[in-house]
Amino acid sequence: MKLFYFLLFISFFTFIVCGFAQESDSIQASQMKKESFLNHTSKGFVLKSEDGKYEMQIGARLQLRFALPDDQDPITFADFRNQDQRVFKINRARLKVGGHAYQPWIKYYFEYELSRSLLLDYRVMIEKWPWLNFKAGQWKVEFTRERFISSGDQQMVDRSLLNRKFTVDRQQGVEVYGNLDGGGIANFNYWAAVFTGMGRAATQNDDSKMMYFGRFQWNFLGREVPFSGGDLKISQKPAGLVAIAAITNTSPYTRFSTSGGGNLSGFEGTNDAQYVVKQYQIETAFNYKGFSWASEFHRKNIYDNFDEINTDLGGFYLAAGYFPSQLFNFWPDPLEIATRYAVIRPDLAIESNKQQELALAFNWFFAGHKNKLTTEVTRFTFEDKDLPQDNELRFRLQLDISF
Repeated sequence: MKLFYFLLFISFFTFIVCGFAQESDSIQASQMKKESFLNHTSKGFVLKSEDGKYEMQIGARLQLRFALPDDQDPITFADFRNQDQRVFKINRARLKVGGHAYQPWIKYYFEYELSRSLLLDYRVMIEKWPWLNFKAGQWKVEFTRERFISSGDQQMVDRSLLNRKFTVDRQQGVEVYGNLDGGGIANFNYWAAVFTGMGRAATQNDDSKMMYFGRFQWNFLGREVPFSGGDLKISQKPAGLVAIAAITNTSPYTRFSTSGGGNLSGFEGTNDAQYVVKQYQIETAFNYKGFSWASEFHRKNIYDNFDEINTDLGGFYLAAGYFPSQLFNFWPDPLEIATRYAVIRPDLAIESNKQQELALAFNWFFAGHKNKLTTEVTRFTFEDKDLPQDNELRFRLQLDISF
């Protein structure tokens, strides 16, 4: 039923925009011959008015995935024993609607997950000046580069082990952000926001304490690294960044996902304001001539107000990709090789307690990230002071199609 009403809204909105364009006296036949009112671009189908004040982009994305022996990252020791599954599924089916209204700098964006009937993103952005922008609604917080990059723009099949424990995912709130360009190395980005801190689809907070978020990014080569995996454009000038981001929140939750608020293993309480979570991460990224690099270093503190227990978590990942055709003539131009290494320590007080991930992937780009085939092999290891070390080897194949 939610899907029906959402599609009805999109249809109604499309009708209004089309009606506006048809009734505009300024549209001339000569211009219509030069540029059709309905075009298709990298953002999908685009409808717009002649004066440029109204524009709507409608796009869709399908992600088909095959995995063995299973698809989920191991969370507990028992997950390594699940060796008999074969998975083939539509992993994501997204409808995306964006554009601007009244002025090109008043922007909006919606994203809907069709397979699960979830409204993921809805936001309005005021982006008139590069150095001062505003955003309100629900979206993925820019806390980590890995999570903020769209699932369709990643180098690997999916995000690393760190994502479950450290992402704050989608939240509802308001944000101010921008780019401060003083020329050369004096190039910085900033984000500062206040959220309800209750996750996707939560319309109110559980107490008077909000989630506070800040991120500061230094583009030390004078150019921003795009929020996209790999260097598909084969950059002729290097771009690099160093960023630090921090979050503080008080809520019933210790983790967030597309489904909303939830709890990590060992944190089963669900009382209002039970957990005080403070976390930060340091991030790097670099692109140049087909080579790409990314890394994140995380620390997270969880304090249980009810049981008065303090827990520290840590982790990091290193990722790199390259188009070998830049060196070898025999290597196909659209084929990228990428790798990632990630380590998680669920409790820093326990020395021999960690999870590791080592992955190797190949991407064949038919039309950039819009249409690509990814194959990936990942080895997981699990270590605990009371259990023998175990491991798992996983294979995944994924096709992304956007139109």
